[in-house]
Amino acid sequence: MPNFTLPRPARITRGQKVSAALVATASCAAALAFTAAPSNAETTAADAPAAVKPVSANGLPLTAKDRADDGKKAQQAASSVTAGHLKVTAVEKQGHAAKQAANRSVERKAIAKPKAAPKRYANNLDGWIRESLSIMKAKGIPGSYEGLHRNIMRESAGDPNAVNDWDINAINGVPSKGLLQVIQPTFDTYHVAGTPHKLTDPIANITAAANYAAHRYGSIDNVNSAY
Repeated sequence: MPNFTLPRPARITRGQKVSAALVATASCAAALAFTAAPSNAETTAADAPAAVKPVSANGLPLTAKDRADDGKKAQQAASSVTAGHLKVTAVEKQGHAAKQAANRSVERKAIAKPKAAPKRYANNLDGWIRESLSIMKAKGIPGSYEGLHRNIMRESAGDPNAVNDWDINAINGVPSKGLLQVIQPTFDTYHVAGTPHKLTDPIANITAAANYAAHRYGSIDNVNSAY
């Protein structure tokens, strides 16, 4: 038999054994990790949040009918707001128009209403007394129709141009004149504004005499003789 000498196996050192063990361990761990880890597609599907579905007031998902009803309600609400605005606007316009119409009515009435014409009195003794009484009332001068008429008839018999040319006043150069026989100085002192500044004017003569009698006797009604 031939004499074969087998080669002696290479000697593995302790360090080489440790390195080989570490490599084997790492490879196993990687294989296990790869096997346990889910694919990218699976991860995405599992981790992705579920889609948020709209729900109705009772917590149930909205149906197509619910969405249609909600749309109609929104349109109705918008229409209601628009209609309300239009109503308010219409009311405001009506109020403004009514106010303008009322103002125009007042203006027309003011324009159309004629001014009261001054009262006219007869150009006679009755008219002179009545007109004088109207002025006396406005000026706060007391006196009555009867008091004026009585003294006029005694002094001048109703003649506005009557002149006394014989008494002491006539002798002194200031004769009494007019319906109530007034001298010029007395007339000038007690003349009533708004009447003619003429001694023999019937209205001016009566009101001046009544004003004088009011200051001296309290009223022409208290005069029953020469004054």
